[in-house]
Amino acid sequence: MDLHFVRRGTGRPLLLVHGIGGSWRSWNTIIDALAAERDVIAVDLPGHGETPKMTGENSIATLADAVTSFLTQHDLLGIDAVGSSMGARLVLELARRGGVLGAVVSLDPGGFWQGWQIPFFYHSVDLSVKLVKALQPVMPALAGSAVGRTVLLPQFSARPWAVDSQQAIDEMYTFAHSPAFDELLDQLAHGEVQQPATKGSIPGPLVIGWGRQDRVCLPSQSTLALAKFPDARLYWFEHCGHFPQWDQPAEATRLILAATSRQPFTDESIALSKSAVAAPTLPKAAVVAAALALLAGGLWLLSSRGKRGR
Repeated sequence: MDLHFVRRGTGRPLLLVHGIGGSWRSWNTIIDALAAERDVIAVDLPGHGETPKMTGENSIATLADAVTSFLTQHDLLGIDAVGSSMGARLVLELARRGGVLGAVVSLDPGGFWQGWQIPFFYHSVDLSVKLVKALQPVMPALAGSAVGRTVLLPQFSARPWAVDSQQAIDEMYTFAHSPAFDELLDQLAHGEVQQPATKGSIPGPLVIGWGRQDRVCLPSQSTLALAKFPDARLYWFEHCGHFPQWDQPAEATRLILAATSRQPFTDESIALSKSAVAAPTLPKAAVVAAALALLAGGLWLLSSRGKRGR
């Protein structure tokens, strides 16, 4: 199937693959910086953004087939690629298959949870999305304020109040309106586990980036990711949650451009230009009050909808 996509910039092509519930707009914080040096192609995966949902099963395997078909159709096989969250696992799977991608950067990939981490991932994200759906009538106002973002996004960002307001509004909208979300969430948690790639089987550069404060894909899961992808190099984003492109956009851009340039680089050179200016903090009382109000309102909305559905 064809995928909706946007294309910006010139140079060697670079594919951007968003996470569950996202769209090409998930990359808005870094797409222009990447397009200054690369021909950037950001897709909407099936059931996301402007790409319709696939008929039949929606899973990592079928998404990988859809992306491979898209790249074949547009003569882009061998393209360098960056994935985020579910998209990060997707580019790892495509790298494992061979012959599809070139250099790969995988940012906080899902699918490497074990034991209690599986229900933790599934139920925490499921509850978050149910709340996001219930709060859609007031979501622009909530996501547009620093206090609202602090309450809405702590699972996804180490500094949720500092996330770009339009980015938060766009993401909360697509989370609530993806027709494939529920099925993909179940597949990620309970579907086929990620198959490993034997050492030496991935010839191109492969970097896995992970936020130290990731509360969706816990940092300890990087151990299993590296065990399954021993050719990968691990890079840690400090002061960063699940989305490095949100919390450390300049650093994420440097890592992507360095890794896909196929030139040697050090972790210190990627982290070198971090801003020394901390984002403004919010009064704890305001955050707690807003959190309680949001939770109460969300529970009331969920309860009201449940009663209407009876």
